[in-house]
Formats: sequence, structure tokens, C-alpha cells
Amino acid sequence: MSDALAQLEADVRADLARIAHPGAAWLEPKTGPDGNVALDVLIIGAGQSGIAIGFGLMRSRVSNFLLIDKAEKGKEGPWLTYARMPTLRSPKDYTGPDLDIPSLTYQSWHEARFGKESWQQLSLILREHWAEYLLWLRRAIGLPVANRCELMEIAPASDGLLAARVKHAAGAETFYARKIVLATGQEGMGDWMIPEPLRDLPAGSVATVADDIDFESLRGKRVAVIGAGASAFDNAATALEAGAAHVHLLCRRVQIQVIQPYRWLTFRGFLRHLSDLDDAWRWRFMRKILEMREGFPQATYDRCARHANFTLHEGAPLEAVRQTAGGVALQTPRGMVMADFVICGTGIDMKFSGRGELSRFAGNIATWADRYQPPENERNARLGRFPYLADDYAFTERVQGETPWIQDIHLFAIASTMSFGPSGSSINAMTTAVPKLVNGLTRGLFRADVERHWASLGAYDVPQAVVARPARTMGEQR
Repeated sequence: MSDALAQLEADVRADLARIAHPGAAWLEPKTGPDGNVALDVLIIGAGQSGIAIGFGLMRSRVSNFLLIDKAEKGKEGPWLTYARMPTLRSPKDYTGPDLDIPSLTYQSWHEARFGKESWQQLSLILREHWAEYLLWLRRAIGLPVANRCELMEIAPASDGLLAARVKHAAGAETFYARKIVLATGQEGMGDWMIPEPLRDLPAGSVATVADDIDFESLRGKRVAVIGAGASAFDNAATALEAGAAHVHLLCRRVQIQVIQPYRWLTFRGFLRHLSDLDDAWRWRFMRKILEMREGFPQATYDRCARHANFTLHEGAPLEAVRQTAGGVALQTPRGMVMADFVICGTGIDMKFSGRGELSRFAGNIATWADRYQPPENERNARLGRFPYLADDYAFTERVQGETPWIQDIHLFAIASTMSFGPSGSSINAMTTAVPKLVNGLTRGLFRADVERHWASLGAYDVPQAVVARPARTMGEQR
């Protein structure tokens, strides 16, 4: 470790010590069915959101928690796996997992790692550097993380606890916890979509943008990318750079989306208080934003457009697909496109039953369609499938009383978007969204123990001062 990084970590410890008030422990251990102490909070996912949530719990004096992640250490989140852009798209001065502690910001880490001049010259953060920063952050604040642990199922246990069945290298294990947070990023409540016409293609000829694609094998091949968001362009560019013979990008819109609504909404009022609005306003805002979809920056487009063998097809939704001797034939209103390999950048659908960890209660998770019926001209079936969350990011029941224990399962992922705005997987919302979630977690933990706290107050008898009675004078004696 460099002297500058060592000094930064010393500064972090000093900063956290200065703001430790109130430092009193307030949670008592709770024994699980296995006789061991249950966790107060189990966080699923140790990427940027999981790290920020764990840090928020530490600052709230909740110390008995654990983060688990199915990836190996350093491969949490998309940064070193399916993120195929050179840099983050967020401006370099966006803060997030630091939770407003200056010494924990990316800027502080970058300056300690590469120097202040490097920061001044930096345009956008390299994704490899962001991944390295996140590993440093979790080490600097001392987060407990277990890697290569995959959540298989959540079920109710005795005494108000939840049971999380987890698979790891040594076999299977059950963790008991009072609260579970699903900080599962882009996945969360569904799976990456493959449009219906493509689902019968051989597995070797179609993939999603989140799959482990062997781009070198696409050298000399014709590639079609379905979708026109930033991730679709990233995959098209990666294929072009790997030597694909031609890459076609199919955009269903007549005119490609170049406006980025997430830049508009990055202000405190919206990020902090969208969830305080009534359902009609929340639906109206998020329908407008999510139907626009995310735009892409100029550099992302230029990365593709600089290749003469790149073709953008606007107004070309996929109508039909058939496998032929000459490859995959993709029918669009603008004509036929031939490809050897197809990449789907069409996003994630909400399909709770497809998530094994949710299988026990998937049918009773309330959706927006269950709770709110918008006017005819504002309806959107896809958005209606998003989960309808409580004000602490907890699941709510479709049928009250069937699975009351799901109120202790909290979702902080892309699927929380309809209820809270871009709070589950976005850097821009983290400094307002994570404290809201953490406050909800600690509120639930406090309320569950309110009788114990009341009894503790009644038994509290620690004197703050000793009152000495003055001795009587001789004249006062009788």
C-alpha cells in the first residue's frame, strides 16, 4: 500500500471516530432455531449498493450483519464482467457509497492512488478503477463479506426470524436473520429478456447483454443487437472491436432516444421525495421516465459509428425470426437483416416466479397493477408488473395475511424503481436512497423491540451526579 493510501485510511478512521455519536449499542442478540445468534440484517449482494447499505448500518450502530455475494471477491456487480463500456457513464463528481464522508469518496481514493493532477485531468472514471475503489472502500470500513455464497431460498422461521438457504463451496447453509435486504442490482426480481421471436433459436446463436459472451468467436461474423440503449451500443461496439464482419443495431423507435432522463432527475427534491408522493404522481413521473428509456452519451455512439461496418436501423422492431441455412433471418418493417449471432439488449422483465429465492412467496408479492389503476392513457402493463414496495423498501402482500413475514424482506434493486425512482442500482441516487432504506431497517428493528426498550427505561437507575449533604453546624445541633 502506498503512503498516500495508508494516510487516507488513517483519515477515514479519524473522520468516522469524530462522527460516531450516538455510539451506544441498542440491539440485543437474538437466538436462531439452530441455537446460534441470528443476524440482525443479511444483505444479499456485495456490490456498490450492498457496500453502502452495510456502511449505513454500521453508522447506525447495527453491527451484527453480513453481506453475501455469489461472485468471487472483486467480481461483484457488473464492472469486471458484463459491463462493456470503458468508463462509468456517471460524471466523476457523483458521490455514492461514501454516504457523504469526504475521505471515503472516489475522488479521495483516486487522488491518493494516482495523484491530484490525475484527478484534475480525469474525464470519466474507468470501470476497472471503480471496481478497485469499491474493494478498497469495503476494506477501509471493515465490512463483513462472504463471497461465492448464492441465495437459494427465503422462508419464515420461528420467533419472527427469516431463514435464508445459501449455497457455497462447502455445501449448503441456513442463515437466520431479522431482516433481509436484496441488494441485487440489475437482476433483483426477474431476468434478462429475450424477445419471444428469438426464444426458439439455438442457444449458441443468441445471448443477452449480461451473458458471458465470447466476442473473439464473433470475428468475421454478422452480429445483430436488439435494442438501442447504452448497453446495447456497448455490446455492438465490443463486437465491432473484436472483428465482427458487420454489426446491425435494431431500434424499435422511429427516432433513436438521445435524451437521458436520469440527468434531469438528479436533484435532491426528486431523489429524496418522489416516494412521498401519492401513487398517481409516482406512476406519472416514472412512466414518463421509463418509457423514454435511458439515453446514451456521445462517446458510446461514436464508439460504434466510427466503424464502417456498423448499421443503425431505426424504426425496426423485431417482427419475426427464422433460422435458415444462411443464418438467422430477422424480419423488421424496414426489411430483412441476416445475422450469425444475436445479442438482446432489451432489459429485464419482472418475473418473480423465475427467481428461486422468491419461489415460496412470489405469488403474493403485490405489484403496482395490484395497487394502482392509472387512467386509460397512462397504462403500461410492463410497469404494472413492478413490485409495489412499502416506504422502507419492503415487499407488501397481494393478499393480506398470507405471507406477513415478507415485510422483513427489503428490495434495493432495479425493480424498486417504480416505487422510489432510480434508487436500487444507480450511483446518482445512493446518497439519498441508502439513508432512507437504512432508516426503514432500523425503524423496524426498534419497533420490534419496543417493549424491551420500555422495560429498559423503567429499570434505568444510573445516577449522573452525587449530591453531598452539607454537615450541620454546632448551632443547628439539638
